[in-house]
Amino acid sequence: MDWFLECCCTSAEEVAAAQKLGAKRIELCSQLEVGGVTPSESLLREVHSIARIPVNVLIRPHRAPIGSSEFGFTAADFVYSPEEVDQILSDIRMCAPMVSGVVIGALTPTGSVDMPVMRRLIAEAHSLGLSVTFHRAFDVCADPLAAFDDILSLGCERLLTSGHEPKAEAGAPLLAQLVALAGPRLIVMPGSGIRPSNIYSLFEITHAREFHASFAYFSA
Repeated sequence: MDWFLECCCTSAEEVAAAQKLGAKRIELCSQLEVGGVTPSESLLREVHSIARIPVNVLIRPHRAPIGSSEFGFTAADFVYSPEEVDQILSDIRMCAPMVSGVVIGALTPTGSVDMPVMRRLIAEAHSLGLSVTFHRAFDVCADPLAAFDDILSLGCERLLTSGHEPKAEAGAPLLAQLVALAGPRLIVMPGSGIRPSNIYSLFEITHAREFHASFAYFSA
């Protein structure tokens, strides 16, 4: 069975090229240098007008990074104030007519999944017919297996993760474990450092069926 490739894009030009080159789904975001933030409404509308494959959108408030790590982000970057939660909810509603799903994640100050916040966000997304991907906030959780159980219980459709390592190759053992634990309940989608040169070996090791790569995948 072939794998399914989601391509992370930051412009309409990348979206057009990615779908032409074989991507099966787009994750749209801006400012990848800080781990990605919510794209502008104007970019969403432009992409919506040209996309011929499903588009999921990252919903993450614009703000300066808190601290630094080898991941490019820390758990504190996903701890949201009540005002930021309201902004995420508003962005979900704004994006809904133009996308198939949202990519979200919220943590507590101690590095666990913020269950009350996530329940609100997921309920809003599902009420609008959107799928939910829990993003790589998972990779900076304090306890990945406990966080995984929480994500399963929330009813997310998908988890984007590098296996609690900066790159998916290093996280392959945990990725394989998560795929096995999830079974049909949740799609575990490896991401970070996915290239044509390693995707087949990751497919064989992890048995994942979906993979997430940056647009640079197509020029690697």
